[in-house]
Amino acid sequence: MKPLIEIENLRKEFFLGSILSRDKIVAVDNISFKINPAEIFTLAGESGCGKTTVARMILGFEEPTAGRIIYSKESSDNKEPVWFTQGIQAIFQNPFETFNPLRKVEHYLFETVYNYKLAESQEKAREIINSKLESVGLSYEEVAGKYPSEFSGGQLQRISIARALLTDPGLLIADEPVSMVDASIRMSIVNLFKKLKEELQMSILYITHDLATAYYMSGQIAIMFRGHIMEMGPVEKVLMEPAHPYTKLLRESIPEADPAKKWTDRISISDLESDEYLRKGCKFAGRCPEAQDKCKEHTPEAAYIDDVFVKCHLYSG
Repeated sequence: MKPLIEIENLRKEFFLGSILSRDKIVAVDNISFKINPAEIFTLAGESGCGKTTVARMILGFEEPTAGRIIYSKESSDNKEPVWFTQGIQAIFQNPFETFNPLRKVEHYLFETVYNYKLAESQEKAREIINSKLESVGLSYEEVAGKYPSEFSGGQLQRISIARALLTDPGLLIADEPVSMVDASIRMSIVNLFKKLKEELQMSILYITHDLATAYYMSGQIAIMFRGHIMEMGPVEKVLMEPAHPYTKLLRESIPEADPAKKWTDRISISDLESDEYLRKGCKFAGRCPEAQDKCKEHTPEAAYIDDVFVKCHLYSG
């Protein structure tokens, strides 16, 4: 099967500090993966691991330092960036930040239809909008004339999904889409993604730090830490039989997302994170209970256990 999208040796560098004294942070370090048609692929890891940076590069919001993004028959690299905004759409974490509180929600839906020239008349545009709203459990009548404040977080996230579906994308990127919605409706949003995958044959890049929803989504998963993919393979094998020490600790220690927490409460790059990004060898060596001397000096080579990718000195060589 030909992949819908391929990520080849993708790399992104940032610099911290002043011009006279600054450190280079490799936020994404030569990672590769592919997503097949009608497949759910999860990028998981704690905040600051680089998973959102990967999404931003795929969407064209960030320019890769190196590597290629191949989507269908088009490719993007740091020399010739290509935008895939119609074929690739995104859902973000906070639905209340997606919509201007002073604009009616329907304006965003009509704006998307007209921007992509999906309809020649308002009546046809309304038909398309209603169809996409129905696919997420809503209708145009429920949305028309209302402002964002008149909807719950779950409803707004569904409207965001409907808006993304207007262009009939092949790939939907969902970046922490349920961490800001009420816990009682979190699984209904996750079930909606699975429904879209089954009924529309849509591929989904699901980005999360919540391993419970990652497991429920099934498909393939890549566990990231400080810009590296530490382990990758089928969700059932990676999460139920983790090989990498980080995956084992992640499964034990990361709680489910707290809907009461605000974006400003999320972890930013702390001194510890900066140190880990700058560390030689394996980035996880400072926390790893199974670290060896060579882990602190040499980056491990990738190894394969059955069909699971693992980047750890315990298995390389």
